[in-house]
Amino acid sequence: MSIQTINPNTNKLVKSFEEMTDEAVNNAVAQAEKAFSSWRKTSYTERSQLLNRVAQLMRGEKNLLAEMITLEMGKLISQAEGEIDLSANIIEYYANHGAAFLADKTLDPLLGRAFIRHSPIGVLLGVEPWNFPFYQVARFAAPNIMIGNTVLVKHASNVPQCAIAIERLFKEAGAPAGLYTNLLMSGERASELVADERIKGVSLTGSEAAGASIASEAGKYLKKSVLELGGSDAFIILEDADIDKAVEWAVVGRINNNGECCVAAKRFIAVESIADEFLSKFTDKMAKLKVGDPMDRTTELGPLCNEAAAVQLADQVNRSVTAGARVLLGGNRVDRPGAFMEPTILTDLHPGIPAYHEELFGPVASFYRVKDEQAAIDLANDSDFGLGGSVFTQDIERGKRVADQIDTGMVFINHPTWTQADLPFGGTKGSGYGRELSELGINEFVNKKLIRVSELSDPF
Repeated sequence: MSIQTINPNTNKLVKSFEEMTDEAVNNAVAQAEKAFSSWRKTSYTERSQLLNRVAQLMRGEKNLLAEMITLEMGKLISQAEGEIDLSANIIEYYANHGAAFLADKTLDPLLGRAFIRHSPIGVLLGVEPWNFPFYQVARFAAPNIMIGNTVLVKHASNVPQCAIAIERLFKEAGAPAGLYTNLLMSGERASELVADERIKGVSLTGSEAAGASIASEAGKYLKKSVLELGGSDAFIILEDADIDKAVEWAVVGRINNNGECCVAAKRFIAVESIADEFLSKFTDKMAKLKVGDPMDRTTELGPLCNEAAAVQLADQVNRSVTAGARVLLGGNRVDRPGAFMEPTILTDLHPGIPAYHEELFGPVASFYRVKDEQAAIDLANDSDFGLGGSVFTQDIERGKRVADQIDTGMVFINHPTWTQADLPFGGTKGSGYGRELSELGINEFVNKKLIRVSELSDPF
């Protein structure tokens, strides 16, 4: 089986790569295990220096790497450049703060002296998605390498050049063989690899189905796992919101990364008194988006990641309309080559309609009007997902009260769900478990070892 780069702007094949053989994968795991035996003994200073070199190299190649992202998955070139900056920021964040996060924690026991030491656990497997091909890897690899673990990365099959480039950056930075290894292999083989006794933990960002498969294997073999799965973030607009600001962020929240983002704003919930005004302005801005080549800096909406994704999204819209949804804008594929979908707004949604329940991964917004704040909260929580969400109100204390009642891992007030190195990222319910980024993200794959020192005079 070959792994391919297909440009979603044209749907044309760019390059093919051969999948790794079983022998090559076995050798890669063996090398990672060997590297762990020595890497775990290095100092935080040595690890920090390596990560900072990786970040520096990444910044130095920003234009090249950004073009690679756009070529392989269709991200707007300006956003691809932003992803490289964000990825370098994350790597530097853990290089510069990791030692403090992992410092011994002194306890105050009734007898003796004690402390918690953060120790690495071994070889980790990361299964990473295509929609942020550098950022997703950075937030998995950087903290774990700082801990002293070694990592194997099974990247998405449609971004092989990005995957190869990341491994190259680590090698050029001076990483020892086996510290960071890219695995060109299928998702099915990655699930099977979890059973390997040399692998001590697994992290996955992806679909619910992929998460269930990985979690099942990890549980079977008693291995720690972290899952960041899908999302259907609610974007609540209360009657006292700044409507123009809410509309501005609504468009950004829905179409950032061409709408292919787990924490994109997907369900827009407006209270009745301002629903018409919000919807009119939101529809107008969505209708005016310039769709086109993601390499063109005037383009505002590019293609989906591949033709299969565009076909699936169009099918979700069609099935929803058949079930009773109404199309307010768009609803069709764009009449041009490539994996394009029109900016779309659906309404008249209720339980039983696919768009009410399913994650819409692309530039399709679901609009709801509700009578009041409580109804907005209830609707926001009527989802199997629980990743992020937003509340727009000029009363910040009210926003906090609403945020506290939304069943998700993250809630942003007066801003769509977002990400940065020093904020924890993760969800609940069908959106997975565990956290990445911030200090919380470096504590997932560590052995928090208790060390207690007894005095000779202590009673037995």
